[in-house]
Amino acid sequence: MSALPKPTSFRFESDGSGVVTLTLDRPDRLNALTFDVYRELTDTFRQLKGRDDVRCVVITGAGRGFCSGGDVNDIIGALFERDAAGLLEFTRMTCDLVAAMRELDAPIVAALNGTVAGAGAVIAMASDFRIASTAAKIAFLFVKVGLSGADMGSCHLLPRLVGLGRATEMLMLGDFVTADEALRAGLYNRVVAPGELAETARELAARLASGPGFSIAMTKQMLNREMSVGLTEALEMEAQAQAICMGHPDYREAYEAFVAKRPPQFNRPT
Repeated sequence: MSALPKPTSFRFESDGSGVVTLTLDRPDRLNALTFDVYRELTDTFRQLKGRDDVRCVVITGAGRGFCSGGDVNDIIGALFERDAAGLLEFTRMTCDLVAAMRELDAPIVAALNGTVAGAGAVIAMASDFRIASTAAKIAFLFVKVGLSGADMGSCHLLPRLVGLGRATEMLMLGDFVTADEALRAGLYNRVVAPGELAETARELAARLASGPGFSIAMTKQMLNREMSVGLTEALEMEAQAQAICMGHPDYREAYEAFVAKRPPQFNRPT
């Protein structure tokens, strides 16, 4: 198997148990995204796909923010120098990051340690789990800077998390939402004290990494695929997915562990 990625625009750590942690590391800029960060994040998620040694990814930020969106100097100012084709090239690049995150078979846990804004809010939303500090206020700021709230898949993903009415409010007004409000809306899975965030995210990641990786990957794939189909098609897709899982060694391992009254040992080499 090829070596793990070695990005230079953010920190990359692997704990050896299947958990990889990506840390956005521009704390003086609230981890604002640059062109390089966008590209390396996308490339990294693509390179992690299909690896047996990567069973969960945690993404977080250094300092007091998770991610404040695109950097004013590196990205926003530079975009005024582009023509229409260049602008479309950029927006497609940002969307490609979301596609890479959703296509990754391993689940992604976003550990939201502070400000979550603009593209940072979309990165959090595109993750599979959002564990937030009480300080993690979130805003989809796009309309406040003269852009559409339909950015990087927001109009597709957000209504599925919080409902159409709440998504409309968040995307049309662009206001910050407190951690408790986001939790009640269904955008966050859990809110904890700042000092508990890292450990809570690690515990969830460890649980996912030790679980039946094939089943979890299949579940993520089906959640993606069933967003745009009717019930009849969804039922057939789920019948096929479950039959495939029944032929996987994890299914027999779960049964044999139950009969033997022992914990199952998933993700073993087949």
